[in-house]
Amino acid sequence: MRHARRRVVRRVTRLAAVGGLLLGGAMVTTAVASEPPGPSIGVPYTAPPAAGKGTDLVSRLGSTRTAGSWVDSAGRPVVAVTDERAAAEVERAGARAKMVRHSMSDLKSATATLRSAPRVPGTSWALDYKNNAVVVRGDETVSASDWSRLTEVAESIGGFVRMERTEGTFTTRLNGAQPILSTAGRCSAGFNVTDGTSDYILTAGHCGPDGSDWFADDRGREQVGTSLRGSFPGDDYSLVKYDGGRAGKGADVVSIGDGKGVRITGLADPEVGQRIFRSGSTSGLREGEVTALNATVNYPEGTVTGLIETDVCAEPGDSGGPMFADGIALGVTSGGSGDCTAGGTTFFQPVTKALTELKVKLIVSKQTGGTGAAPAPSASQGAAAASPGSSVPVTGEDVSSLVNRLADPRNVGPGLLVIAGSLLALVATRWIRAEQDRKAYRQHYSATWG
Repeated sequence: MRHARRRVVRRVTRLAAVGGLLLGGAMVTTAVASEPPGPSIGVPYTAPPAAGKGTDLVSRLGSTRTAGSWVDSAGRPVVAVTDERAAAEVERAGARAKMVRHSMSDLKSATATLRSAPRVPGTSWALDYKNNAVVVRGDETVSASDWSRLTEVAESIGGFVRMERTEGTFTTRLNGAQPILSTAGRCSAGFNVTDGTSDYILTAGHCGPDGSDWFADDRGREQVGTSLRGSFPGDDYSLVKYDGGRAGKGADVVSIGDGKGVRITGLADPEVGQRIFRSGSTSGLREGEVTALNATVNYPEGTVTGLIETDVCAEPGDSGGPMFADGIALGVTSGGSGDCTAGGTTFFQPVTKALTELKVKLIVSKQTGGTGAAPAPSASQGAAAASPGSSVPVTGEDVSSLVNRLADPRNVGPGLLVIAGSLLALVATRWIRAEQDRKAYRQHYSATWG
């Protein structure tokens, strides 16, 4: 019975991770159905990120007259302003103005005060542009006394600092299913990048210290590369240098499961209210929205600042996986709270800052008539690109065959059928939700879905 139970657990784990190895990362090294021109070295690390109209207006008007910008449900930029003249300028530029009491300077001053207070693991804060507030959250690990002391700090700043308790715990999304593995833990590949000489995987810094060896299998037979030049805490990014020096075919593609891939064509900083997608090796493709920027999270391992806050879910093993929108790279998964059954909050390291600090470039698909950097000789010549929706061979067993094997009395014994049924119901629910998110992606980007 004990052996049968272990077989059930192993098979359910494999079923939950179905979709293949490196599902969430850019390390798609198999050939794909259609092969447009190979990838080119992307936007240089010295290039400024693409900015929306709202971001431009905030930059032009200054931090004392504005308090951030976001995109409303209709896709129109909205800028928070503190005076009528600024509001008039925003309206003339074709954006919508919202009068607020506190400027960006006020909001950032509040976060500086919070940073100077004694550090409390399990807390986070971010700038809520829409509500002109700073939101401080505490997870289930924060004691009543620590929460009380932090509340006193918030009250001393002013009423625009809002305190909220959250379910679950703020953790780095580590130790999950089967993406890239090492003795340091398990993570997801993010985006492929290059310094012009060698190719690397951009992933989360907390995934492992410099020198960690990464493998594509749990027996350590297929070595992928070695970690180097990471930053955590403070930031949350690192590079994994490919052992062979090249990313190989599909270097400009991120997998989203179901045999599909998305071509990465550039990078940018996201905007609050922007709809985004995240792919990870544990929970697959998920959709959500950017809820705040410049977030600070006090993980048990240390504090990370400058993160992107979203309402998309993530789970252990999704660390380092890519966040993107319409083929534009935005971030890599850092951590968060909750899961993809109950929902939660997930934080991302901005790609633009990571590339700037690491002095590497994103490997992107060549786009005919595009506006990105001019094509340059790639460090991954010969790599096959894929339009969104192209078939990418996926490693892993068919769902139906696994279900049949799991439910077979000869494999698990009659006494475990009830347990197996319950586990299958849970896995089926997660799989259905993942399928719903894939369909949402197709619907949202129908113009580019192949």
